[in-house]
Parts: sequence; structure tokens; C-alpha cells
Amino acid sequence: MNQKKDYVLRWIPKYSIIPLITALVLNTLVYSGTMVLCKGLYHHDFTTAFDRMVPVLPEFTSIYLICYVFWVVNYIMTARISREHMYRFLTADYLSRIVCGILFVFLPTTLVRPEITGTGFWDQALRFVYSIDQSANLFPSIHCLVSWFCYIGIRHQKKIPVWYQRFSLVFAILVCISTQVTKQHYIIDVFGGIILSEVCYLIGRKTNLYQGLWKVFEKINQQVGLERRSVKYKGKLSEIKG
Repeated sequence: MNQKKDYVLRWIPKYSIIPLITALVLNTLVYSGTMVLCKGLYHHDFTTAFDRMVPVLPEFTSIYLICYVFWVVNYIMTARISREHMYRFLTADYLSRIVCGILFVFLPTTLVRPEITGTGFWDQALRFVYSIDQSANLFPSIHCLVSWFCYIGIRHQKKIPVWYQRFSLVFAILVCISTQVTKQHYIIDVFGGIILSEVCYLIGRKTNLYQGLWKVFEKINQQVGLERRSVKYKGKLSEIKG
């Protein structure tokens, strides 16, 4: 009974709700806020010969949009592995957004999108994406960054089936491809997102920065009734067992 009470909808750990929502809020603030700050500034275009050779494949708009579901599912799966793993992961996630925010402000980017003349369903879907998503904040690619986090967050985790780990790798790669063939990003944006996610994840795994984050969210969770008792801190934070 107690174990069921510690979950929402039977699969979302209560302790993860506020930290995960905070990750979403931070991502939105960084992405949308920097667009407002940089409006009117000169934006760099890093289009290369490779970028010009890549064809437009509107069908990949499906991958570009479906990835939002992928993000939600994998972030929750990562949070379920353990509290410590979640806070190490989110430390990396938050750090990556701070770096993104700095780059978006001091290195504004843009690209010239192609005209989509087709009348098919995915042609119209791609035009819709262009209409709601400004051609800015390209380096590094948030789409590639978050999708790669979705993979490395469950990579080599015994609690996650191997087949799903492999699926996540394949889907993350497909997302990266989709950013190219929908002409939403340059190739440098892809590598920038992947490298940044790996570096930040390494910092989250190899340092104790996560402990401060854990203590802050533990207090918040207690205040809103999502924690039943305090986590003991003795040099290293220990798990609360249901």
C-alpha cells in the first residue's frame, strides 16, 4: 500500500514530479527567454556545404514531433531508476540548459529555411512547424541534446530492458537526422547537442553537485507533502525506502 502511495498513476515516482517539472520550466525559460533577449541582434549563419547537400524530407517531421513523447517517457524512466540516479541526471540536464542559455545569448544563430511547395500531409506539417518555431537558438540543438539525454540516462541501466536501451539509441539518432532533413538545424548543431549532453552527464556522474540539488528538492517535497520523511545525509545521500 505504501509503495503505491509513493507513485502517481502507478508509474511516476512522487519524488520526481517537482524536479521533472522544474526541468521543463528551465528548458522553456532558456529557449523562449533568450529569443526575447536576442531579438534584433545579429544572428550568425553556420550553414556548410554539407548542410546545403542534405535533401528536405518532410516525412521526418513525424520524428521531429513524436520525440516530445519520447522525452517525457524516458525522463520518467530515468527518474524511476533511483533517486540518486535521477538527481545526477537532472544535475547534468540543468547544467546543459545553463550552457545553452549562454550560447544562445552570446552566439545567436539562424538559418534560411527552404520553401516547402508540396501539398502532402507532411509538407503541410513541416510548414506548420516553420510557422510556430522561429529559426533561432540553433546551436546547440535542444532536440538533439534532450534526445541524447533520453538515451544516456538509461544507458547501461540494469532496470531498463536492453531492447529499450537500443531503441532509445536508434530513436535519438533518428531525431538528429530529422533536424537535418527538415532543415531545422545545421550539422554542427547536432554534434554540439550530443557533445554537450555527454560532458554534462559526465559531470553529473563524477561529481557531488547532485547532493545539493537533492537536498533542495527534498525540502520542497516535504513542504508540499510529497515526502514522508527526511533523507539522512551522512557524507552521501541515502535512499528512502518505501
